[in-house]
Amino acid sequence: AFDLIVGLVAVIITLPIMLLTALAIKLDSPGPVLFVQTRVGRWGETFPLLKFRSMYVDAEARRAELEALNEASGPVFKIRNDPRVTRVGRIIRKLSIDELPQLFNVLNGTMSLVGPRPEVPYHVNNFKEEIPLYMVKHQVRPGITGWAQVNGFRGDTSIKGRIEHDIFYIENWSFLFDIKILIMTLFKGVNHNE
Repeated sequence: AFDLIVGLVAVIITLPIMLLTALAIKLDSPGPVLFVQTRVGRWGETFPLLKFRSMYVDAEARRAELEALNEASGPVFKIRNDPRVTRVGRIIRKLSIDELPQLFNVLNGTMSLVGPRPEVPYHVNNFKEEIPLYMVKHQVRPGITGWAQVNGFRGDTSIKGRIEHDIFYIENWSFLFDIKILIMTLFKGVNHNE
């Protein structure tokens, strides 16, 4: 109920920002306004995660040519100042505006406001072999923000550190803990860029 009420209020409040962002994306580069990506949610079920598109439409095709510049280890791919990110994309990522469409994921029940960040299936298949406790995070609904994100793991590629924070969140969950995380998110901001 909390997710639905706060999610709906957040959609109403941020609707002007979302409309301006959609217009800016359309004017900045060709392609769709939204980027839809399959993620793994509760009980391992997949769902379409919504984000504002922050990269050029050929970003996935260009990944191979940029593989040598990858700054992350394991199956994670991350480049500082990624050339595939658009001008508007840099701004909306920095301000976490690209995450706003996930409020609709909250309203349709595939995500919560607070919880472990959902991963793409490719990462899940790799991480569940490397990290024994990894699948524990799939016992709860994934969130837009979480304990890992407000504790320095905002786009950090250390999966083991994120999992430790996710498990701490699951083991210590309470309504007040979620409120604390939401307040911390408002003051710190969350920039996943995953």
